[in-house]
Amino acid sequence: MKTKYIFVTGGVVSGLGKGITAASLGRLLKNRGYKIVNQKFDPYINIDPGTMSPYEHGEVFVTDDGAETDLDLGHYERFTDVSLTKNSSITMGKIYQEVIDRERRGDYLGKTVQVIPHVTNAIKEKIYSFEKKDIDIVITEIGGTVGDIEGFSMIEAIRQVGIENKQEDVLYIHVTLLPYISGSNELKSKPTQHSVKELQSLGIKPDILVCRTEVEIPENLRDKIALFCNVRKESVIANKTASCLYEVPLMLEEEGLAREVCKHLHLENIEPNNKNWEQLNEKIRNLSDKEITIGIVGKYIKLEDSYLSVIESLNHAGFENNVKVKAKLIDAEKINKDNVKEMLKGCNGIVVPGGFGNRGIEGKIQAIKYVRENNIPFLGICLGMQMAVVEFARDVLNLKDANSEEFDEICENPVIHIMYDQKDVTKKGGTMRLGSYPCVLVKGSLAEKIYKTNEIAERHRHRFEYNNKYRENMEAKGFKVSGTSPNGELVEIVELENHPYFIACQFHPEFKSRPDKPAPLFVELVKASKKIRK
Repeated sequence: MKTKYIFVTGGVVSGLGKGITAASLGRLLKNRGYKIVNQKFDPYINIDPGTMSPYEHGEVFVTDDGAETDLDLGHYERFTDVSLTKNSSITMGKIYQEVIDRERRGDYLGKTVQVIPHVTNAIKEKIYSFEKKDIDIVITEIGGTVGDIEGFSMIEAIRQVGIENKQEDVLYIHVTLLPYISGSNELKSKPTQHSVKELQSLGIKPDILVCRTEVEIPENLRDKIALFCNVRKESVIANKTASCLYEVPLMLEEEGLAREVCKHLHLENIEPNNKNWEQLNEKIRNLSDKEITIGIVGKYIKLEDSYLSVIESLNHAGFENNVKVKAKLIDAEKINKDNVKEMLKGCNGIVVPGGFGNRGIEGKIQAIKYVRENNIPFLGICLGMQMAVVEFARDVLNLKDANSEEFDEICENPVIHIMYDQKDVTKKGGTMRLGSYPCVLVKGSLAEKIYKTNEIAERHRHRFEYNNKYRENMEAKGFKVSGTSPNGELVEIVELENHPYFIACQFHPEFKSRPDKPAPLFVELVKASKKIRK
């Protein structure tokens, strides 16, 4: 079967759910037996989000092959259960860098380098990169909104893809807004009309409109949208606000999105096997009325997207444990030894997630000390693990100046130090220990019991590591190493003896969690927190 191409664009405003639409469509097509892959194009000039502030761009999602990507790739993976690669995350920064590098090498043979054809050709190469990889359908989301100046070359490139392929091999989906005006009790189609007009002015006629709406779309309004936007009425798809994110694929199935996609692409509309997804949603709808609260002690609390995968992983673990999980964001900067009890009040468990920089570090340490001493379930992730090491060294080993070299390069007790192969690294972008690495678990450890195996592979994003010089003394006091790199040199998991649940890992388990395959460390955290609540 020839590879088919679906492009998802957005208009009117950002945040309409292009990523969720693309991810949901991927799930629906996969449930029909098609081999799909999702891809995201972002028009900003940064090479990737790896050096961007979480306040600018939310979390950085890491793939198995070590790409630092947009958070929408997390949605794609969670919905489709397909492990993506660097080919699924492309920015204009990457494209420009590649084009300029080619020009410096003389690859263009002295020609004048221009947006068309050189930049657009480089974009199309990324789109076509899946052609010989046993993929039936590539779903490409274009970031931003139609009309953004930085995205013009991407829109032009996908227009050219439509010309270069048969009509039945390329499909354009436009996600737009139908605002509800409560004063007049009606939906307004004018923003959608203007957005489609803008897209058409750039040479692209959308085949399907996915209209973000708070209420049902009346039939007469569907008729009007179809007429004014030049699409079939059955191709006007409502995307209503869902009570749970994972309802969206089934809602779009009912609206006929996958049916219309298959019709346009001349695909056999195979009866979908949505049984597992329906069972997942049934489980979510019937969760126990009881609720537990898990505190996330971080410093990016003004934006939930900064900890999106952690929050979703807690939800997944809640599904598995038949309990609703409320994630409570707690500002680490505001925590001190005098108010820590009050700041963590009401939390049945605590997560200290990853991060960079020394802001809020002392508050995280105080939170970890409190949960350690008061038998509150705890999961430390990346920086969270490192701070658990620092806290234990300070408060149990009595090494009062214990610290990480990231925050104090000259401290006498650097229990966390720079990785050997990172010492001479000066560039920040894409230079950390990134991607999936194996980890061997200690026999009989809590980690082994949780994972039910003795070797795992998880995704990493860090420069600093546990200093093995302190390992023997830490273990003698009950702070056990329960997972290492295969050669035993890199400490990947630590756990505390005689505690309801105290475990911390150098990797990011949240990146591999799925709603129907939750990350084991989160499952056990929620299980332990549920017991504490009882």
